[in-house]
Order: sequence, then C-alpha cells, then structure tokens
Amino acid sequence: MKICSIKKKGGTVPRIARDIKEINSVKERILEQALKLINIEGYEGFSMRKLAKKLGVKATTIYNYYENKDELYLAILTRGFMELYDACLNAYNSKKIPLERLEAMIRAYVDFGFKKVNFYNLMFTWHVPKYQDYVGTPMEKTAYNELVVAQKVIQLFVRAIKETAKPAIKLGNREALFYIVYFWSLVHGYIAGNNNNLLSYIYPHPEKIRNEIIGLVLKHIRRELKEKVK
Repeated sequence: MKICSIKKKGGTVPRIARDIKEINSVKERILEQALKLINIEGYEGFSMRKLAKKLGVKATTIYNYYENKDELYLAILTRGFMELYDACLNAYNSKKIPLERLEAMIRAYVDFGFKKVNFYNLMFTWHVPKYQDYVGTPMEKTAYNELVVAQKVIQLFVRAIKETAKPAIKLGNREALFYIVYFWSLVHGYIAGNNNNLLSYIYPHPEKIRNEIIGLVLKHIRRELKEKVK
C-alpha cells in the first residue's frame, strides 16, 4: 500500500483512510520499514527523515501516523514483545506436562531469536532506550504500555518455572525470577552469538546444535530443582 497525502486548505494532511484496516496497514508498513532501517543505522542513526526517504514520502506524512521517532520506536518494541508472547503462550498451551511446556517455550523463544533477528536485536541485544529513560517525559505512558507487554513474557516464564518445580518444591517469585535470569543468560548468549556470527568462529554451523543446547539447558534446570530439594 502506498503511503500518501493530499493537499487541503491549510496545508498537507494525511489521505483519509476509508477504514481502520487501511490506516493500520499504512502504520504497519511504516513500522516494518522503520525496523529494518534501525537495524541498519542503529537507534541513534535512525531518523524520520531517513525513513521517509526509504518509503518515498515526505517526513511530514509519517508524523501523521506516529508523533515522533520515540513513539515509532516504542511501537516496534511493543509489536516485538507481543509476537514473542503469543509464540511462547502457544507453546505453553501446546503441552500438558510442565517440563514439556517449558521446553516448548524455550524452543519458541530460540525460534523467535533466530527468525526475527531485527526484532530480537532491538529487544534484547542493543543498548537502546528503555522504560526508565522515558520516565518524566511525554512518552512515559507509551513506554509503560510497552513495558507491560514485555512483562507478560517474563510472567509467563515465571509461571512455567514454578509449575516445573512442583510438587517437589514451591518456588517464590523471586526464586523463579533468579532462574529466569540465569537460564535466559545462557539461551540469549547462544542466540546473540549465532545472530552476530561470533559463534561460527568457535563452532561450525552453531545454528545446527539448537536441540543440543536446549537439551542441556533443560537438563540443567532439572538438576538445579532436584538439588534444591535436598
């Protein structure tokens, strides 16, 4: 869909979309191109002017859909975490046994990291603005909404970890979060190292040992929970 505007008395205004679906389609195209451009230019190098040039429109046209660079950036993050949450939730619901649920979720997470590289870089790898950076600014509410979506992913993993620990032990939220930090660090290191090609200097075709890596992580989880009971 072409992004365009029309001339009216008083200046340039966005072409009136016939329905919400058309508006969302235009915003989606802007978001997708912005994500690609940020991954090329970096957050600091990204600008609405560069995006407009990429889209073949005037920068003022993009401002009709997104208030500023930060709103667009936060919309990208929100979309990424929504997609990740949906993937992990589907994985969670696909299994009945807690450990199998957790395995399915970890696999969904790794798949997201491998297939949605541009999203993953922005969400987890790069040093980019987070919620705390927007506190006290006009974008605080928008940033908070993004944080809420991101936290849904964490809470889903908390739930899965606690269910995996039962009935042997009852983990509190703090303990479950500790395990998430620990095991996420292992999985994230594998995804990031594969995506930036660093692991290929250590091990040939590191993407092919995905099952082995996930298996070791699960084995470690079982061992940690078993030892905690003793």
